Amino acid sequence: MSKFEYEVVGKIGSMALIRKEDNDIDYNIFSNLGAELRPGMIWVSSGAVEIGRLYYIKRNGKELTGDIEDIKTDYAAQGQAILMQEYRRFIPPQYSVRQLLVEHTHFNDEEKRAHIKRFLLRCANQGAIPIVNYNDPVSMEENRRMELSYLRKKTDQVVECIDNDETASVICMLVRSKYLVIFTSVDGIYSDPNDPKTLVKAVEGKNTDEVLLALEELQKACVGASRAGAGGARAKLDFIKGPIRQGTTVIIANGRCRLKDAISGTCPRTIFRVR
Repeated sequence: MSKFEYEVVGKIGSMALIRKEDNDIDYNIFSNLGAELRPGMIWVSSGAVEIGRLYYIKRNGKELTGDIEDIKTDYAAQGQAILMQEYRRFIPPQYSVRQLLVEHTHFNDEEKRAHIKRFLLRCANQGAIPIVNYNDPVSMEENRRMELSYLRKKTDQVVECIDNDETASVICMLVRSKYLVIFTSVDGIYSDPNDPKTLVKAVEGKNTDEVLLALEELQKACVGASRAGAGGARAKLDFIKGPIRQGTTVIIANGRCRLKDAISGTCPRTIFRVR
């Protein structure tokens, strides 16, 4: 029996779903992804807030104003509907598409974690593809901080889900996925973030300890993030340590890559694996 219960857990960032120059959704990305997603894969998709924002501007010619938490809620609620509509449009019709909206509380409670795992395993057996995102419309920042502060008093192992890189990594560990693929707006991790020629193609070792040591060296060069609120490369590398420890092969690549090319290595990427 395989030690892996899922083939792929994937994640795509907000900016990888957007044509920045046009302030619009990149439908080609949805089309490429949808054509490749199959049962046995879990897809964690950011983008609800940003896509909801772009949709509102397109319809009204301006952005929302007012309380920042209310604005995020309104954009996210609209964006979630659009995200699911686009995934459903491009995923082959013989497969079911199921939405799973999560919050930090779901992964910090053993019973809720087990409930989510059972759901995800049933999806694979029922020909369904889960599309996962953080439940921004019902998440208030002040309450979230209080809840996390309370949890930290009880344990050091707290899942925050402040970034979908973390959400994807936690789900990857939950279902023991063979691959974790993280799509971003760049080609991978760079030893010099200011020099595109310094893409690190592979971080490898003869065992997981060696891979993690090499990862931590690489982490020293990582700075910045693609947008306000994103964790950036350093946070990505922190989040993927858990999956690497359990034997998952982790790949960070550009969202313009095909999923199969990112896994096979026929597009630029950074791969983390035991040799």
